[in-house]
Amino acid sequence: MAVSDELLAFVKESLSKGIPRSEIEEVLTRTNWQPDDIKSALGRFADVEFQVPVPRPKPNLSAREAFLYLLLFATLYAFTFSLGSLLFSVIDLYNPEPEAAEYARQSAIRGIQWGISWIIVSLPVFLFMTWYTNRDIKRDPSRHSSKTRRWLTYITLFIAATVIIGDLATVLYNLISGGLTVRFVLKVLTVGLIAGIAFIYYLTDLGRDEKEE
Repeated sequence: MAVSDELLAFVKESLSKGIPRSEIEEVLTRTNWQPDDIKSALGRFADVEFQVPVPRPKPNLSAREAFLYLLLFATLYAFTFSLGSLLFSVIDLYNPEPEAAEYARQSAIRGIQWGISWIIVSLPVFLFMTWYTNRDIKRDPSRHSSKTRRWLTYITLFIAATVIIGDLATVLYNLISGGLTVRFVLKVLTVGLIAGIAFIYYLTDLGRDEKEE
């Protein structure tokens, strides 16, 4: 988050004079500074006892970091898409269209095989990358503020939110037009559940980041 130089200078000078953080936050709030800006400005300086305010290190964007997070989120998308495809195929297998039952069955079996194959490949990589990046963050907490991680997380939230909105709109349309079927409802629930879990998880993750800043 970009913070004005004026606000940073004020916070730095106040801390250097030994003014408690709570008082700095209170006076800035009274003068209509935004809470997020105040929190971010105070977070730029470590909460340690020293003669002058000690700045926190700012994480630098590196090719290694970009690679790790791009691979992490790419395997997340691959896994969620494969899981959705697998569940769709299972639904089609047990709820085939009467007029093309045999073709639908064969197509569903191929879809299940492809879904399982992609999950076997993408899930272990995603879990490993999640563990690896979390280990890096534990070793260096400043990585919580990684711009690459934040951007990809917000992009994931945007995609999940648009999927959920589209899912709800599709349900309403079919409800109004009388096109609801068991197969359709199951597929809508599948999409909504996968997108909803991803949205809640990464929204919570961002909330933890903001608390730790």
